Amino acid sequence: MEQQATQPRRVKTRHIILAVMCLMYFISYIDRVNIAVAGPIIRHEMGLTSGQLGLVFSAFAYPYAVMQIVGGWLADRYGPKRVLTVLSLIWGVATLATGFAGSVAMLVGLRFMLGVGEGGAFPTATRAFTYWMPVAERGFAQGITHSFARLGGAVTPPLVLAVVATGGWRDAFILLGIASLAWTVLYLFVFTNSPEQHRRITPQETAEIGYHVGDCDRAKHCATPWRKLMHRMWLVTFVDFCYGWLLWVYLTWLPSYLKESRGFDLKQLALFTALPLLAGVIGDTLGGTLSDKIFKMTGRLRFARCSVLVVGLGGSLAFLMPMVSTANPVTAVLFLSASFFFLEITNPVLWTLPLDIAGKYAGTAGGMMNTGFGVAGMVSPVVFGYLIETTGSYNVPFTISACLLAVGMVAALFINPLNTVDADEDRERTEAGSLGGIPAFLQSAPGLRLERHHLRRPLRWRK
Repeated sequence: MEQQATQPRRVKTRHIILAVMCLMYFISYIDRVNIAVAGPIIRHEMGLTSGQLGLVFSAFAYPYAVMQIVGGWLADRYGPKRVLTVLSLIWGVATLATGFAGSVAMLVGLRFMLGVGEGGAFPTATRAFTYWMPVAERGFAQGITHSFARLGGAVTPPLVLAVVATGGWRDAFILLGIASLAWTVLYLFVFTNSPEQHRRITPQETAEIGYHVGDCDRAKHCATPWRKLMHRMWLVTFVDFCYGWLLWVYLTWLPSYLKESRGFDLKQLALFTALPLLAGVIGDTLGGTLSDKIFKMTGRLRFARCSVLVVGLGGSLAFLMPMVSTANPVTAVLFLSASFFFLEITNPVLWTLPLDIAGKYAGTAGGMMNTGFGVAGMVSPVVFGYLIETTGSYNVPFTISACLLAVGMVAALFINPLNTVDADEDRERTEAGSLGGIPAFLQSAPGLRLERHHLRRPLRWRK
């Protein structure tokens, strides 16, 4: 008995897979934002104009937005293991090859290729959790993975600059490309599409997950219910757009705002730019954990998801407005950090909703949801910059961002994760009789004969 008690606890297979996915989010986000850090050096070395550098920056966003639904659908259809392997190879090769780029056209092409690879990655990763994470752990899984993404964004400047200082900007891309390809190998060895395919899984853990043998294979033969998914996901997509609008402001305009509007020098800029991003790391982890905790305590899934969305968007709004009006630069950074903390509380819940609502179609649903973020990425930085140029101030674009947070907060109240596609399909199967949906009492009625008119689709009854 004493020997049994001293034995170390066995790490659960789903937690190993979760750790591998966290590493993917971390690496992929560094690959995404490293161009912003190396951009000034690349511009100087290649003699690029501001317009050419802007073209290189924007080449990522458009395939990224398009690949959201495409990548998610492919994961639903062919399985996340195969699809994410291909996607990670694409973005790994693109990152590696960027280190050998010699022209603007090649840089644009490789950033476009990176957008293709990473565009479908997060929806595919969401689909990967469908059969590996129980309902009560989905919020935590999405929170911890996205916190690693934010952590990747926070460590990119010092990490990339350290490599650039010792070997040049090309070495930074080559090393990151090798890291991405190494992750692909790790993923191939560790991940399987379902628990029943994994050699390490135990019956006890399979029961904890709630997986039933054959669920994964049956899902492959199901046609994607596009209309049902759009009907249930459009509101989540809209809320994600409101969330993504402000997030893109942080990712693109924060350094410029702190320098131009708040007067920080370059040394201060490195610290004060990282603070809000680090606050987002905590917010991501806390948001998913909090939602799961509320669900375990109350058993009310809708309350657990919607309450965190409302608190997150409302809290971000509450700190964004005084940030605009305060005169103290350090206080403004603290308000920005608090606002971003609450904003990121909503992120894991938004990514959990496709799992709750769509189940085996979570890849497609996750792509639909994150399309809102992709569209915000195409619009928000441009509109924000235009408003700064026309008004000469950051106050107006930040106020518009605050208004979108308020609209998103109201919209979040109407999201219902209990209105699931699986429940709808089960109800239709139950209601449908053996004669194509005929009620059972009519099937047994004597003297009735069913015929289909040769010119019309509706069924006709004759005695």
